[in-house]
Amino acid sequence: SWSLSCAVLAGNGDNMERDYAGHTVRHREDLETPEQIGAEAASRALARLNPRKLESRKAPVIYDKRVSASLLGHFAAAISGTAIARGTSFLKDCMNEDVFSKSITVTDDPKRTRGLRSMAFDAEGLDCEKLTPVSEGQLTCWLLDTSTGKQLDMPSNGRAARGIGSPPSPSASNLYIEDGNASLQELMQQIGEGLYVTELIGMGVNGVTGDYSRGAAGYWIENGELAYPVSEITIAGNLKDMFKNITPANDLSFRYSINAPTLLVEEMTLAGL
Repeated sequence: SWSLSCAVLAGNGDNMERDYAGHTVRHREDLETPEQIGAEAASRALARLNPRKLESRKAPVIYDKRVSASLLGHFAAAISGTAIARGTSFLKDCMNEDVFSKSITVTDDPKRTRGLRSMAFDAEGLDCEKLTPVSEGQLTCWLLDTSTGKQLDMPSNGRAARGIGSPPSPSASNLYIEDGNASLQELMQQIGEGLYVTELIGMGVNGVTGDYSRGAAGYWIENGELAYPVSEITIAGNLKDMFKNITPANDLSFRYSINAPTLLVEEMTLAGL
């Protein structure tokens, strides 16, 4: 694979903000230019200058697509055969139930053209076909290798992955939430006021209970438009509730092994001043 990234600082004196941009691809000709990466990082850093703090409240939260994939990552961990076999997943009793809103379909495609984790077979030599772990909100399968499949009395679905010195364990390949119907602008107009998150800090996520609490920065939305940058916020909720109240935008792009469009969560707790 090929990768290029850039992190920058903007401002002067004590008023400094940072941001970054990056791109990773399987084929060199698909890589964005240094000028594109640098310009994106610079514009994002400049837009974050002079952030304000928010008072604590409940509000809708929109996850920028650079960070929305983290929610899908928590879902992938929750449907891993390892977590299910151990009984340590907040979704362990949810097979064939609606765990997302009806607007959400999740696909894992190990043979997607030029995907970062595309493969013909898994780490145990088994064929790996496309899966749809979530179909219109309904949970349909776990991610299984041979070992976890045996523990759950189910066949492997070709999701074994491994490092050089580690045994196989189940993992997603090219996992993504399919596009919704609304644009980002339409989602902002829909909520009128809320938080647009562009950065997440820390890992306050409990995989057993689904409790979720992370530091965040981004922009406050007023009258359906980005109004001003904000920082030093904690956003909290429970992943079970969050998943059932997600609306996807129509801006999916494939930049990572786990991808999602911009996502709107209808209500979360914001802790600020």
